[in-house]
Amino acid sequence: MSSFRPGRLVGILAGTVVILGLGIYGPATLLGPLPAVTVTTVTPAASADAPTPPVLSANGASAIAVLAATTSDTSGTTSTGADSPRAGSTTSAPIAVAGTAEALPMASIAKVVTALVVLDAKPIVAGGTGPIVTLTAADFQSYLNYDTVGARSVAVFADEQWTELELLQALLLGSSNNHADSVARWAFGSVDAYVIAANTWLADNGLTDTVVVDTTGLHDASAGTATDLAHLAGLAATDPIVSAMLSSPASALANRRGVENTTSFLPEEGVTGISRSYTDAAGVCFLFTAQVSDGVSSFTFSGAFIGEPTYDALTADLTALMASARAGVGLLPVLAAGDSYATFTSAWGDTAAAVVGVARTRYAWQAATPAAATVTLKDFSTARTGANVGQVRLTVAGEKLSAALKLDEGIGDPGLGWRLLHPIVMITALLDQ
Repeated sequence: MSSFRPGRLVGILAGTVVILGLGIYGPATLLGPLPAVTVTTVTPAASADAPTPPVLSANGASAIAVLAATTSDTSGTTSTGADSPRAGSTTSAPIAVAGTAEALPMASIAKVVTALVVLDAKPIVAGGTGPIVTLTAADFQSYLNYDTVGARSVAVFADEQWTELELLQALLLGSSNNHADSVARWAFGSVDAYVIAANTWLADNGLTDTVVVDTTGLHDASAGTATDLAHLAGLAATDPIVSAMLSSPASALANRRGVENTTSFLPEEGVTGISRSYTDAAGVCFLFTAQVSDGVSSFTFSGAFIGEPTYDALTADLTALMASARAGVGLLPVLAAGDSYATFTSAWGDTAAAVVGVARTRYAWQAATPAAATVTLKDFSTARTGANVGQVRLTVAGEKLSAALKLDEGIGDPGLGWRLLHPIVMITALLDQ
């Protein structure tokens, strides 16, 4: 006859708890995952060089935008560009803008739109001249009309034959108003049809605050913002036909007709003019690109000045801009090797930092202090020295840059002793997974 013995029951229960406890404790501490490291984000020390913003005009409106930068860094020679021909519906933010944000009359900058829209509809292969165009009585009458009122014109006669390239050279280099109308009529059938196509082209290229109502810009309603027109300069400068035309301007056109280059202005400052003009409503307007170089790296930007009161004012403002460019452009250690963006601490006391492994430098204009970097980090418990533990991203002068973050010191396994002595931490890590 058995009898109930409480002591034995307690012993059985205690033994069961011990066995179950050891069954969980052992695997959890010896085989379970380690707790992830604790992360603290940090900000590297700022560069000692203060930003040097562009000096823009106090007159009318002005803007500049990155066109291209070429530099050599530890990862090799890199070239970047913010604008490209037919760039689509988006454009990069300008480096700087000054004056009114409203659209202003743009004078002969409208002829740059005419040239690009015609080239879009009637492209010329690189090195070619395009088709031959036979001029009409309407083209001759257009020349007479502009010449009579003293507007810029280049002589033509009915039945003359000009190549498309010659028509565009007279339009851009000579700022010929009659050639603007002639090439638009040839390409689109009429000036009215051209105007519709041109405004569609402007919208397609993201220049939504600019509109044209004629081919020449003599009409005050052909107007644009400085931001749009700075990007227009980039589109013109990167078009192979226009850029070739500007780099090797013609002095004679069809039938040895002479043409005066109206675009050149302050080339000794590193400036390449695209359009330079004046009307009573628009004032002096200038579309251009400019370059700063140290002999190894170069930085090119596009720009627009509209509404300058005089050519003397344009000279002073453009000279001041280029002085600020030479002061502000340089090789920037955007993401310096060894810069720390996070620190890690393990539960067992090991510490390490996430640092930039390979430097990213850019020959750029330090116009403003860069925005804070975005850091993405991986979860880990242990990792060797040099392991990739994340990435840092930031935007400089409109360009998005990134670099891998490496572990400057390894974080190793704490060993069996630490695991056995920290059951709560280990079991928590197991439950977290």
